[in-house]
Amino acid sequence: MTVDLSAYAAERGIRYFMISYTDLFGGQRAKLVPAQAIGDMARDGAGFAGFATWLDLTPAHPDLFAVPDASAVMQLPWKPDVAWVAADCMMDEKPVDQAPRVLLKRLIEEAASEGLRVKTGVEPEFFLVTPDGQQISDAYDAAEKPCYDQQALMRRFDAIAEICDGMLELGWKPYQNDHEDANGQFEMNWEYDDALKTADKHSFFKFMTKSVAEKHGLRATFMPKPFKGLTGNGCHCHISVWNLEGTRNAFADKTMPFSLSEEGRHFLGGIMKHASALAAITNPTVNSYKRINAPRTISGATWAPNSVTWTGNNRTHMVRVPGPGRFELRLPDGAVNPYLLQAIIIAAGLDGIRTKADPGPHRDIDMYREGHTITDAPRLPLNLLDALREYEKDDGLQEAMGREFSSAYLTLKRREWDSYCSQFTPWEHETTLDV
Repeated sequence: MTVDLSAYAAERGIRYFMISYTDLFGGQRAKLVPAQAIGDMARDGAGFAGFATWLDLTPAHPDLFAVPDASAVMQLPWKPDVAWVAADCMMDEKPVDQAPRVLLKRLIEEAASEGLRVKTGVEPEFFLVTPDGQQISDAYDAAEKPCYDQQALMRRFDAIAEICDGMLELGWKPYQNDHEDANGQFEMNWEYDDALKTADKHSFFKFMTKSVAEKHGLRATFMPKPFKGLTGNGCHCHISVWNLEGTRNAFADKTMPFSLSEEGRHFLGGIMKHASALAAITNPTVNSYKRINAPRTISGATWAPNSVTWTGNNRTHMVRVPGPGRFELRLPDGAVNPYLLQAIIIAAGLDGIRTKADPGPHRDIDMYREGHTITDAPRLPLNLLDALREYEKDDGLQEAMGREFSSAYLTLKRREWDSYCSQFTPWEHETTLDV
């Protein structure tokens, strides 16, 4: 779809455009451009100092230009005289290979060259907390099992409905909103789409949710584990692969177990094969590992995996196959970079197809009660450093994601880990002061 941004502004009364790109840490970076200047920006891009954001660049690098992808423009439902447009990073008139959206587009092209079109849907969870982030915003939301709590959902109706109305206005086809398993936690769902469109929508959803929450005197957080004892924020991803025309689901085969085709099994095999390294991308923060390695929560379950296993319609495993022609990856959390999530899924899945990877045996047990009986499945990394080491060892996945990206990501994430290790915590004093 070709969109003339100047004409778009005139038709819709747009005064400003936010030209936005997402850095390696998932930070959304933007410049506010008056509609009168959008023609030049659409051609040349908006200029940034790349070193000033989370990209592996130095102050000596040339200007980074964020070139808007006009097909991804979205009018802000809560501020309709502003439009947001996702952008691709360029430097010296070449794509910046480490930039997440650029990387995802390259992998989508790789899949297309093999006749494959990846479609995904995401299920981002978030908490509505007090502005200082210290506690959930609803003091009455205190049930031991708060999932689907009708009263708690309605007490936050104004904010949730405004976000859902925004998705309806944008044509995303949202279909349900609920109070999730933790006190103060919510999930909103919209229809699946091509991987790039899902990534753009996911990025915009986080921006919209935070903005609408602030408008209502609240704060939205996608932090993986913001509160001890409560279920963390996941971002489950449903994955299917189609022919290029989008008319045939290549994962669907009713003659096969779980109605998952041989190609689908190999794609799943790639996910299982690279799972431990995958975690460095799908669970990208120190806090992420408080979610996937958590003890039982107040509600009775973490709803997060801790081992590399797959199953049918069973939510206690890393991957479940809930119906014909798709599977759900339950590993990612709320901190995941929307573009890198889609990229790593495609990279691992394509490798699985190319190598005819076997996903291994499916498991039918309740992993929360009987997981200790599984001795032949890898455990997921215990912390961010372990995940980075797994990614560093996975030469095939690094190659698929691109050497420039992999080097940049590992460099910056190791610095983040070093920064974490340099901190002194109250726990250290409490447990060590009197040794």
